[in-house]
Amino acid sequence: MEHYVTLFDSLFLPQGLALHASMTRHVKDCMLWILCVDDTTHDVLSDLGLSRVRLLRLAELETTDLLRVKPGRSKGEYCWTLTPFAPRFVFEADASIERVTYIDADIWFRKDPEPIFREFDGSRRQVLITEHAYSPEQDHSATSGQYCVQLMVFTRHGGEIVRKWWEEKCIEWCFARFEDGRFGDQKYLDDWPLRFPAEVHVLGNKELLLAPWNATRFPFSSAVVWHFHAFRINLRQSNIYAEFGPYPLPKLTRLHVYSEYVKDIAHAIELLKSRGFVVKSQITVRLLDRAMRIAKKLAYNFRYSGYAHREKIT
Repeated sequence: MEHYVTLFDSLFLPQGLALHASMTRHVKDCMLWILCVDDTTHDVLSDLGLSRVRLLRLAELETTDLLRVKPGRSKGEYCWTLTPFAPRFVFEADASIERVTYIDADIWFRKDPEPIFREFDGSRRQVLITEHAYSPEQDHSATSGQYCVQLMVFTRHGGEIVRKWWEEKCIEWCFARFEDGRFGDQKYLDDWPLRFPAEVHVLGNKELLLAPWNATRFPFSSAVVWHFHAFRINLRQSNIYAEFGPYPLPKLTRLHVYSEYVKDIAHAIELLKSRGFVVKSQITVRLLDRAMRIAKKLAYNFRYSGYAHREKIT
């Protein structure tokens, strides 16, 4: 059985449920561990009783180091700080687990991820990381990093030297700004192939895991996993919209990837509403206006949403 771990708070419950739905369809013999960043997330997911899910309550697991740095970091920065701890918490919860795959909450499986693990197993390494593989016009590797935290595999024993080093670095510094060659939890990965050459494998087949920043570089059909970075739920005048972000997306990608994801998001929202949970907007007016200005410059209509062109979620 492959064990996965993700983390999110109640604001991102729709994405978390969409992730789970995609795993139910495509990922065989797996367990999804969810590190619930707030108690509301734990309570809602407990009530839903999702299959092949185990919940971890953050409040019961926070270390002395985490509690020490927490007051000085934003919610997003603290979640980044938690990322290297997530596999550790799973290993500590179940001594029989030999490897854990960390995945962001806005990851979505389109196919069985077996090709990813087949390549990793063939490498005989202990840690798997993936490149951003930016399209040339979207290349932010200098500030955001060559590698993306989106999906990472750690083995219990051989991978611990890498995970522990990362954990210590994130406790030391993890902020949403580029400073002294660092950015959040992510720029730390840049030198891993050189720092940990015997442990780290970089996924060679870049097309297996795609995202909006390389949607114009690779065909969507190659993707086993899609990373919905910048996807946000926006509430306006009692209507719910899917905001796709300021990246140029090919028409076929919008139709066959984003529209399908929105269906899972819509189902998740209805499920949450049936349990009395109030879905909140994930995007502020200031952030939305900024994104729309960028989108206008790129001549890209980022307000495409719903099951077909320009449809609302609800």
